[in-house]
Amino acid sequence: MSAAVRYQRDGHIGTITLDRPDNRNSMTPELLDAFAVASAAARADADARCIIVTGTGSSFCAGADFKSVLQRDGDNRTPAERSYAMYEPFLSLLDIAVPVIGALNGHTIGGGFGLALVCDMRIGALDAKYGANFVRLGLAPGMSISYLLPRLVGVARASELLYSARLVDGREAAALGILNAAVPAADVLRIATELARAIAENAPIAVRATKAGIRRGLDLQAREAARAEAVAQAESLVSEDAKEGIAALLAKRPPRFTGT
Repeated sequence: MSAAVRYQRDGHIGTITLDRPDNRNSMTPELLDAFAVASAAARADADARCIIVTGTGSSFCAGADFKSVLQRDGDNRTPAERSYAMYEPFLSLLDIAVPVIGALNGHTIGGGFGLALVCDMRIGALDAKYGANFVRLGLAPGMSISYLLPRLVGVARASELLYSARLVDGREAAALGILNAAVPAADVLRIATELARAIAENAPIAVRATKAGIRRGLDLQAREAARAEAVAQAESLVSEDAKEGIAALLAKRPPRFTGT
């Protein structure tokens, strides 16, 4: 079987591809381990001037795979540390010095939505769904979503989306500023590649310095935010509401929350 995530470069453009379409590119241990390897390869590639992150199939990434183990056991880490460790492979994109474009070929939900937010730019599919449905599952958010989303769309809009767990389509995601552009799914990678080529044609040292300057100016502390979220997420994960929310998702029925 091929790697769940692969990295390859064409000219000065590197591409990280999530390749488990049969499981909607969900966050299984296999996919997360492979993503860490691919991200490290992209970070170490001195010839890459822009990185694209995309998926295969109808989903970019559907978030956690609730049929598998969400937090790995077998070590002495706290539940919060294990919750953070689940997101660390995706958060490793923050260490890439060149611009990163999310080519969101399909549905981008939960932790997959967080992966999209740590990209510098996002091109998405018009008919796909985008958002963070954590509270619908009885869970507090993770992946630094509650930190990054307000910085993209404003506090009021982010509050509405996170509290309601409402998903939006590509057109609304673009209008809100989540996406740079929403296009037919078949055109996502092409449009993202055109943007990557335009970036790669510019002076690489200057582009890296510009990215560093943007992040410095925004004082982005995404990892610190993700660590703080991990505490709340770990606490919510053991609640009765989380058990109900996940069971309802798997049974494809509305959840019945009790506040316990």
